[in-house]
Amino acid sequence: MILDPLPALPLGDPLLAELTALYASNTAFHTLTGDFPDPHDISPAQVAAALAQEREHPGTEILLARSFGRLIGIAVTLAHHPDPADPDPWIGLLMVDASLHGQGHGRRMAALVEDRFRAAGRSAVRLAVLADNPKALSFWTALGYQVVDHREDLQHGRPCAVLRKEL
Repeated sequence: MILDPLPALPLGDPLLAELTALYASNTAFHTLTGDFPDPHDISPAQVAAALAQEREHPGTEILLARSFGRLIGIAVTLAHHPDPADPDPWIGLLMVDASLHGQGHGRRMAALVEDRFRAAGRSAVRLAVLADNPKALSFWTALGYQVVDHREDLQHGRPCAVLRKEL
């Protein structure tokens, strides 16, 4: 598996089609987040807009995970949280094609993201899990992340658990 940065916007049609298929495969996740008006009908324009919105934040990196030439996941990281009191980088999103869940791809992607932060001299990483997503909480705690706070997310005010892992 390799993680490569997302190319500059606008995205070419083949890549945008791959990304749309990846997002569309995760209906259950998008139903929880409410990020798309209809999680059963996610369009290329919506995915392009979501990625453009992610890129607006300084220090954001969008990484594409490929295995055997196939797009299998995406990770969005933040070098610095908007709160200056928070010294850690963040994983804003780690999503694997739903048809591949349970095969270890998410674990490998998380490890590669952690390796990137370690190589950059970072000593820990944080992320937030929606309070109504016990599957995600179980995934991250199995990887050694510990709940350090409960609060609402900055974008939509949804209740979340904040997790942290020492690198």
